[in-house]
Amino acid sequence: MASPPHRWRQFKLSNDPAFAEKLNDVVGLYVSPPAHALVLSLDEKSQIQALDRTQPGLPLKKGRGATLTHDYKRNGTTTLFAALDVLTGAVFGRNMQRHRHQEFIRFLNALERDIPAGRLVHVILDNYAAHKREKVRA
Repeated sequence: MASPPHRWRQFKLSNDPAFAEKLNDVVGLYVSPPAHALVLSLDEKSQIQALDRTQPGLPLKKGRGATLTHDYKRNGTTTLFAALDVLTGAVFGRNMQRHRHQEFIRFLNALERDIPAGRLVHVILDNYAAHKREKVRA
């Protein structure tokens, strides 16, 4: 069966001259993390709706799934910053009201306080603009 014409099945390679080297570094951290080092994969999810239901739902019961009321109260949005320890699967997360480099720095500082002094840390980040700021890199 032919795929629908509106779906493209292509992969766009980066035009970065150091792409292959960077790819090998990142994949190597996931596949074979350095001994005695901490490898963290960091990301964020912004615009999470902070909702409260007006009444509690009914619990799960034999023959019936859990229920939720249709109405809710909006409490704005929140941003989740998270770090995944690649080796152990442990997750460190923190909610913040905004999604800027200042909040990302606060998240990194909180993360650093939990890491033992002297431990070598490798961080895997995407190319979000806030990650590239000089203050963040420092």
